[in-house]
Amino acid sequence: MTAQPEQRQQHKPRAGESATMKAVRLRRVNHWLAQGLGGELADQYVDYHEASAAEAHRSRSRQDFLNRLTGDIRRAGFAMVIAETDHLVGCAFGFPVCSDGCWWLGFDGPLPQSLEQLTASGGVFAITDILVRPQPQDQDVACRLQERLLSDHQASLGATLVDPDDHPRLTSLRSWGWLDVGEVWRPAGPTMFRALVLPLGERTTARLEGLAHDARTRWPT
Repeated sequence: MTAQPEQRQQHKPRAGESATMKAVRLRRVNHWLAQGLGGELADQYVDYHEASAAEAHRSRSRQDFLNRLTGDIRRAGFAMVIAETDHLVGCAFGFPVCSDGCWWLGFDGPLPQSLEQLTASGGVFAITDILVRPQPQDQDVACRLQERLLSDHQASLGATLVDPDDHPRLTSLRSWGWLDVGEVWRPAGPTMFRALVLPLGERTTARLEGLAHDARTRWPT
């Protein structure tokens, strides 16, 4: 039986969007295609986020991105969604969080009950990276990428870890709907990360409102 090619998701343009935005399509790719796109995506990562850095730093950042992508590709359930027009625009990728809660290892304090329950039910998907140009007009592309990745896996919550000193990334994620929920300490370093979550759907958002409020009180933006 011959597999049918996946139908690309065509974006319905909104008033005020540019012609480029109107043409953006989303497409899910398998791990083989993701691996083949690694070099191009790493170049975009450097161009989008490290444009003013020194060449040596740019080289390290490129390799860090490739290492992160390669590591995720090996994980069970890895998935990537790309955005494209007549060329590659960006991507989002990650993997399902195991129901045993090991992804939250190192969470500062007791894991909130809402996060524990959503994780145990298999409803959490870790989004490792969302790669789009850091321009206001590309916010819609980022939001569509992250929502497509979660909905494809029937996940009700996205989760990610961010270096607290990476202020541009934190600002971008918050503008895309992500909520601060706590700190996670990883043994290698030791390194502290800010844990952010993205609720999908009104019921999940309601369950996390109090948690997000506590986080905002602890880390004013």
